Amino acid sequence: MAEAADNQPDPMRRALSLAARADFATSPNPMVGAVLMNGGEIIGEGFHHRAGEPHAEVIALEQAGERARGAELWVTLEPCCTTGRTGPCTQRVIAAGVARVHVAMVDPNPAVDGAGLADLRRAGIEVVVGERREEAARLIEFYSVWVRTGLPFLTLKLATSLDGKVATAGGDSQWITSAEARADGHRLRHTHDAIMVGAGTVIADDPELSARPGVEAARQPLRVVVDSHLRLDPGARMLRSGDAKAVVATVTGVDGERRSRLEDVGAEVVEFPADGAGRVPLRQLLGWLGSRKLISVLVEGGPTLLGAIQADGLGNRVIAYLAPIIIGGASAPGPFGGDGVARLPQAWRWHWTEAAMVGPDLRLTAEL
Repeated sequence: MAEAADNQPDPMRRALSLAARADFATSPNPMVGAVLMNGGEIIGEGFHHRAGEPHAEVIALEQAGERARGAELWVTLEPCCTTGRTGPCTQRVIAAGVARVHVAMVDPNPAVDGAGLADLRRAGIEVVVGERREEAARLIEFYSVWVRTGLPFLTLKLATSLDGKVATAGGDSQWITSAEARADGHRLRHTHDAIMVGAGTVIADDPELSARPGVEAARQPLRVVVDSHLRLDPGARMLRSGDAKAVVATVTGVDGERRSRLEDVGAEVVEFPADGAGRVPLRQLLGWLGSRKLISVLVEGGPTLLGAIQADGLGNRVIAYLAPIIIGGASAPGPFGGDGVARLPQAWRWHWTEAAMVGPDLRLTAEL
């Protein structure tokens, strides 16, 4: 059990540690942990494992049984007060006779947003809010963006040379980064609900786009290909290997025969009205993914897709793997295509949040 600096139990820290054990398997629900204490002793604890399964508070209460009466509950997120696939946790807490509830943060879901806390207070339960709030918020950042905007959290993944190139002038790109960095990227995939690439990346590299190795089929992310002109070959590896499903996003009115060939190998082809450039409207595509309860997307696209994302002002995080090599060449591409900005004050500004070595490469993380 985690302990505070004064050698006393730190129940909220323990609850956060429990929540993280879900390892992103709860989507579209948030990861939540709970600890129940009475007389300085932990009498129940738990975390939410998957959507549709018992919530963390319920697991802790069931472990405690009658000992929950008069106890204190620490939970990383406001208990739910709505009825979905499981009943409202607030009613279970009230019925158990819990005396005090410590909540790390209010649920950002507009359908809750303090209503659960109000229910507890009306029942005479003391409620304390804000302990380890920043840690709790970090744990559910995908969920928070999705419930507030309807769009999935968008992570942009890059792999570049020291001079900012993603390929040689002749198009050779395999491999810029080390095996360690590529393995780290595969681990990153399984934390997201979907992987998005452009058709150009699939045509050039023929990737499998799986969260390999050792990831169960239920956790394989959805593969999403942005293909405005339906150029994708039905024989592509990502359509014929692994357990994950594939969505091909294209524009309205594409060739029916090409569409049928992709559907014949199991792809779901989704059409959107073309934007002003005749391409798939990315914000609309993300809204569609969000409506299907996909709350996080990892973009591994080439310069065309990343440039379009930049132009639309989309994205929540950039993770860049920087290899200590110099490719050179004025015509060798960088990670972001398109026209870019005309003047530096218009640049897309981010702030650094993390730097770490991955094998011989440097992994940099930036957020808006």
